[in-house]
Amino acid sequence: MRRLVVLAALALSACSPGACSPGGVETAPQGDTPVATPDGGLPADPGPPVPEPVTWPHEPPGGLVAGSGTGATDPTVWAPGMRFPMEAGPAYANSQVYGYGGFAAPGPGGQCDARNYAYPWRDNFCETRGWTNTMCPTGKGHQGQDIRPATCVKRVHGVVAAEAGVITSIGSYSVFLRGDSGRIYRYLHMDPAHVQTILTEGQRVTRGQLIGKVSDAFGGSATTIHLHFEIKAPVTANGSTAVIFVPTYPSLEDSYARLLNAAA
Repeated sequence: MRRLVVLAALALSACSPGACSPGGVETAPQGDTPVATPDGGLPADPGPPVPEPVTWPHEPPGGLVAGSGTGATDPTVWAPGMRFPMEAGPAYANSQVYGYGGFAAPGPGGQCDARNYAYPWRDNFCETRGWTNTMCPTGKGHQGQDIRPATCVKRVHGVVAAEAGVITSIGSYSVFLRGDSGRIYRYLHMDPAHVQTILTEGQRVTRGQLIGKVSDAFGGSATTIHLHFEIKAPVTANGSTAVIFVPTYPSLEDSYARLLNAAA
């Protein structure tokens, strides 16, 4: 009789508190019991939660400042996979001419006005200009997109190669890059002294390589502190192909989204 009492006591002591049935048999705590799927299996591990994509306020392609021209609403990403042309964000795509400090500004304020360094983005490809641009509704207009760096300070913010390729031209305020894809990227208003110390014509560069610093160089005069960025791509029409200026804004949207999400 004493032996049976001892065995019963040992059985009860092997159960964790609250985990035994009245008969002394150990049971799994209710909170730890896996819930079976309808087919009798166990649910798959859901893994870590997927973060929400980083976004930023931006107007659609062709959404020019009112009164500044007729924009190209083409949503085509003409340079898929390209690297955003500035080394880091934030950056602000908007009009220089129709922004504060420009000659067609909406009101008082200089180029460093905080309203120029804020979202939303706004397209300015096809903004009214006298240059030929066959992708614009009027056949003329701005041939690229103006982008302000994170702050209104020149010779600080890096500019990088949109894709691997060769530097084909270095001017007094311009750098042309022919990508391996056949596209041509044109960068205007970088600091010329810095460019000349790191680049030479015919030099091969890699995607994301530093090629300059945002400035206000414009030949013998100065413009606002910004990067003017253009894309020329092969376009086929009526059976013939030509390398022409194409809408820049959608490719910048695509590449900026990838830049922001990589940083996140």
